[in-house]
Amino acid sequence: MVPEIVYFDNGATTAIAPEVLESMMPYLTTEYGNPSSVHFMGNTAAKGLRMAREQVANSLGSLPSEIVFTSGGTESDNLALIGSATACRKNDPKRNRIVTTCIEHEAVLETCEELKRRGFDVTVLSVDKEGYLDPSILDDAMSTDVCLVSIMAANNIIGTIQDIADLSKVSHEYGSYFHTDAVQGYTKMNINVERDKIDMLSLSGHKIHAPKGIGALYVRSNVPISPIIFGGGQEMGLRSSTENIPGIIGLGKAAEMSMESMDKDIQLMTKLRDEIIDDMLKMNGVHLNGPIGKKRLCNNAHFRFDKLKGTDVVLALSRARIAASSTSACSAGLSEPSYVLTSLGLSPKQCTSTLRVSLSRYNTEDDIVHLINAMKTILRDHS
Repeated sequence: MVPEIVYFDNGATTAIAPEVLESMMPYLTTEYGNPSSVHFMGNTAAKGLRMAREQVANSLGSLPSEIVFTSGGTESDNLALIGSATACRKNDPKRNRIVTTCIEHEAVLETCEELKRRGFDVTVLSVDKEGYLDPSILDDAMSTDVCLVSIMAANNIIGTIQDIADLSKVSHEYGSYFHTDAVQGYTKMNINVERDKIDMLSLSGHKIHAPKGIGALYVRSNVPISPIIFGGGQEMGLRSSTENIPGIIGLGKAAEMSMESMDKDIQLMTKLRDEIIDDMLKMNGVHLNGPIGKKRLCNNAHFRFDKLKGTDVVLALSRARIAASSTSACSAGLSEPSYVLTSLGLSPKQCTSTLRVSLSRYNTEDDIVHLINAMKTILRDHS
């Protein structure tokens, strides 16, 4: 059976889960109080806020008091980097350097550029041809002037999973704090902030079947951090602004649901991902970008073509009612080749001949069949 619509752009955004939407509806309609208000409607909102904070904390293995709700992954990254670097330098002026990698999300790399303008030094590390950072490379770059290391848990383009536990260990050997952008990896890989010794972690709701415009930053209780938004002092003084209660409720519910089914979901997405990779690589002129196996995010497959432009493939798939992408949605519309792909050693032409397929727990075997049949037709028509 051919599905009406096949959605393979979950790395860009996901559908809101029906259960998540249901959990949000009271707070969008009848329970609209401000959680800072002392009356009964404010108390109801505050109770919902506490519940969601506990749900997100439980999903990470943290304390509820260590969860700061934000507007999304970008704000979380900005708060983590600017907030902690500023506070660390204030405490110890010698700690004036941030270490990151060349394949981080723009929310990290552009924030590092801003920190340069504020007088910080930034070291950007290269990765191997599969996007992997060996912890020994980080160790070589470290010294006691580093205040913060920021390395993503899993790459948003090619799905490479980093050894964040080993990388955080290296950071701590030099007295530095460790942040990870886990927007893509959260709920799709096993992350525990206590076990992995993570000091700060960014996540976003709309990547896990919660709404857009909501995210969170985990901040370990002993990490010095200054706010970057000022006002009424909400979120433990780190994120002033009346909380987005419906979005927060949705994020909490999505986190809870994801934890309940994570092992099953990862198993399903890994199976479907490997089927796509196996079938695609049987086609002439198709190559895989990034690693195979356990070092690859369970829901990510990224290809390049010898004779096709990525945008042409995406548009052809769209005509077949299949949604996929040729680049990160965060950088769509840019004419420059992907900096992530050029960092792997690909040529500018190769960088523009790519397709990203990103799955969710809602994808099926029928979706895979439809995609592969469509790709066979596209490649035949352009042979």
